[in-house]
Amino acid sequence: MGRFVECVPNFSEGRRAEVVEAICARLRAVPGVRLLDVEMDASHHRAVVTFVGPPEAVAEAAFRAAEEAARWIDMREHRGAHPRIGATDVIPFVPLRGVTMEECVELARRVGERIGRELGIPVYLYGEAATRPERRDLATIRRGEYEALVHEIAVDPDRAPDYGPAVVGPAGATAVGARPVLIAYNVYLGTSDMEIARAIARAVRHSSGGLRYVQALGVAVDRPGQVQVSMNLTDYRRTPIHRVMALIRDEAARYGVPVVESEIVGLVPAEALIDAARHVLQLHHLAPEQVLENRLQAEEETGLAGALPREFLSLVAAGTPAPGGGSVAALAGALAAALGRMVANLTAGKKRYADVAPEMRELDATLARLQEELLTLVVRDAESYQGILEARRRPGAAPEEAEARHRAVQEAMREAARVPLATAERTVKVLEFLMHIASVGNESALTDAAVAAAMARAAIQGAAQNVRVNAAGLEDVGLAEEFRRQMAALERRGEELAEAVLGIVAGRQGG
Repeated sequence: MGRFVECVPNFSEGRRAEVVEAICARLRAVPGVRLLDVEMDASHHRAVVTFVGPPEAVAEAAFRAAEEAARWIDMREHRGAHPRIGATDVIPFVPLRGVTMEECVELARRVGERIGRELGIPVYLYGEAATRPERRDLATIRRGEYEALVHEIAVDPDRAPDYGPAVVGPAGATAVGARPVLIAYNVYLGTSDMEIARAIARAVRHSSGGLRYVQALGVAVDRPGQVQVSMNLTDYRRTPIHRVMALIRDEAARYGVPVVESEIVGLVPAEALIDAARHVLQLHHLAPEQVLENRLQAEEETGLAGALPREFLSLVAAGTPAPGGGSVAALAGALAAALGRMVANLTAGKKRYADVAPEMRELDATLARLQEELLTLVVRDAESYQGILEARRRPGAAPEEAEARHRAVQEAMREAARVPLATAERTVKVLEFLMHIASVGNESALTDAAVAAAMARAAIQGAAQNVRVNAAGLEDVGLAEEFRRQMAALERRGEELAEAVLGIVAGRQGG
């Protein structure tokens, strides 16, 4: 099972769908990232986007989304009901599966530093990533919102950012942090009296004596005769949804105001809804495995079927340029390394091969490192192609802009040639280790060594195609020729090694 981080950035745009789509297109282009949900609210003038993926991919997507938001959203013109400090108001990283909170804190700090350095946007770390105790609470950072921050950031030491300049531009500032799963929960009241909404919010939120793990505000909305209590439930296990709703109903009754409806913004853990159903319906003995979808998912995740890379295959098949052949070549190299490890481990675990067990374990560790490097190249190859597209999209009307775009395209082309070259280099190393594994490894697994050699050969040939096509686009003729020369040498070496491995296997099998 893969490692997953959730990211739920909030953007100060709830009225122009084309802007939110442009932001989502940038993060969607990052290999491995899955866009799960987009919520826009015109009253709040805010969009909440939810996506998941491996940590590194999610970090890259978060940065690209913030970069795109800064191009479109001018905070000097922004007016909405929800508190905010910037175009990308907040970027939280949430550990989901196989990832610790500490890793999310590190992601937040890296992304925050990059936003400050590359985009020139002030960044405040909050939640688990906060560098000051008072900044754990997002409300402290948002105090006075964008309008106050513009004036205070340069003169008040308490408003100094963690990263980036102490100057607020049109894109505002951004809060970046790490936190557990949060539920954004809103309740609509049947009154136009904002004082009632504020009073109920005060009664509910922890900071003014209400429920623990609840943040709440009274908010005006574009609904005739209604106002809203807008909440974040920061620990739904300790303060469940049904308890929050019960208190709001009681408080609303005191004012003679009906609860019209409630809503969840973004995604919600199934556990939270099951807990609410258990309470409201008095299903005291309801077990999670009684839920049909839970049982089906458990069945799907059991065994080999749950480990198949369907998501990656769908991305390759989607009809978009990336991930493409370069990423597939890197994956083939990683599979060759994994098969080599399989043979090494099947050898080290048998008494018959006890004399070579130590070196097999060492080879397993070495191939594991190569496997991870090749998996990283799967992502880097897709990113390098995206880099070419982004460079070509840069403005070029003025002469200096055209020159900058030209330089950016050439640098992106160089990177697009370097990545498959690195794939070939690492795959040749895999073949070198396969030679020894095939020579002394478990005879029962020799066929797997042969398949590993075939996969490695395909990886090198695929990488070569990508090196050549990208080198052809370089104006630096000398560098292009050097790329081709290095690739040709790797092709020759890879072919020799693959043939040697296959020959060793055939000889030991008596073929």
